[in-house]
Amino acid sequence: MEKIRQQIIDLILSSQHILLMPSAPADGDSLGSALALYLAFKKLHKDVTVVSAELVPDAFQFLPTTNVINHEFTPGNDFIVTLDCEKNKIDSLKTKIEPNKVNIIITAKKGQFSADEVSFSHGPSKYDLIITVDTGDLSQLGRFYEDNTQLFTQIPVINIDHHASNGQFGKINYVDIMASATTEILIPLIEEMEKKTSTKLMDEDIATLLLAGIITDTGSFQNANTTPKSFAASAHLVKYGARQQEIIQHVFKTKRLSMLRLWGRILSNIKVDQKNHFVWATISRKDFDETGAKDDETGGIIDELMTNAPGTEVVLILKHRNDGYISGSLRTLNPSIDASMVAEMFGGGGHVQAAGFKIKSNDLAATEHMVVEKIRAYQKKRLGPNDEESNQEQQMTTPMQAKAMLEKMFVPKLSANEVEKNTDTKPEKIIAEKQTVPPNPKEETQKSTKQTSGKSTRASTEEETFTDVIMRKATSGETDIFKLDEGVTYKFED
Repeated sequence: MEKIRQQIIDLILSSQHILLMPSAPADGDSLGSALALYLAFKKLHKDVTVVSAELVPDAFQFLPTTNVINHEFTPGNDFIVTLDCEKNKIDSLKTKIEPNKVNIIITAKKGQFSADEVSFSHGPSKYDLIITVDTGDLSQLGRFYEDNTQLFTQIPVINIDHHASNGQFGKINYVDIMASATTEILIPLIEEMEKKTSTKLMDEDIATLLLAGIITDTGSFQNANTTPKSFAASAHLVKYGARQQEIIQHVFKTKRLSMLRLWGRILSNIKVDQKNHFVWATISRKDFDETGAKDDETGGIIDELMTNAPGTEVVLILKHRNDGYISGSLRTLNPSIDASMVAEMFGGGGHVQAAGFKIKSNDLAATEHMVVEKIRAYQKKRLGPNDEESNQEQQMTTPMQAKAMLEKMFVPKLSANEVEKNTDTKPEKIIAEKQTVPPNPKEETQKSTKQTSGKSTRASTEEETFTDVIMRKATSGETDIFKLDEGVTYKFED
């Protein structure tokens, strides 16, 4: 690895116009890697551009310098039409624009020009080096790769990644599948670049960006990819001034109202194949529309399914995106099951216990059936004959089971008299210092004291958690689950 790092440093130092490309979907690791390199290269007086085909999710807007990311991209290599004038001279040149067409009209001084005297080429690119980060395959760059495939053969590409399924597509491939995150790989690279250039590169912002990648990709050190090296690297970054609590607060302790609505719906509609130890859920466009959630607000839900589905080996979330694709997120709880191999069946890839894929489709039901049947077949082959009865496609979660999942995720209990009305009315954001409950405790208390067969169904003094309210309303069929303003953000403290 040391030899590869030296090759990368030499190529970076000999280049002036560098294009940084994080993978899609944008997450803490891809964004943290690209922005950390951006800040380091700017200190070396490089001309640096960061482009991402997807917008930065709300959860990562707090990261330093996200404003430098461009969401439109032009490689700068102009299309050139060359006319050989050795045998004839130009008398005049004009253009005529028609719908979807530009005519270039050239008049010769004598006679006329022939097609043999015309040639075509591309001008030089604006960039002399491309660096991709957290990208297992060039297709993960989305439309930027699809529209500019030739660019990646004309310009040297440095491929920095930690996925086992990486396609080794770069001129230099710096891939460490034992690293918990791509940002972990960048720490020694930046430090060695400091020594070679005698320039201080690492600072609090770069350290925070690198730590964000490790924390998000390890699920705050809870996922199976967490290693002793992950902890050591994180401690090292904290010494540089990485703002660990800032990352935890924004990524794990802040949930938007729309996200809570969506999560409640997902947890109420989980399906299970007990015989094949397989659990899955789907998220339709209708789910997004009715809860007001964004596509990027599904992050973290699959990890909750992993920790709340006993006996499960494979967990799948299928999401109908707004760009005509259905994406799948896979987790395996049994280390003998390679999630990246499962994802490869659908054109994806990733890590041994965490992987993903996307399928061009707008038919969620048909895609679900195809994907589920292939995973079932994979599990049946792996598990061998099993005479136990299988409840093949039951709803996994009763209201009580889904409630228990949300309970574990979020809430200590609060009684109604502990709820304090929040008076912070900053636009689009209301911060709750304590666990938030619906804003009308009296109404809930009145409901709880209604008599059934002469007996009280609920004592007026009984405590009701935030999760109780979510699940009671979500499973009762009420569409207005929360009587709160849209766009509100809630913080959940330990």
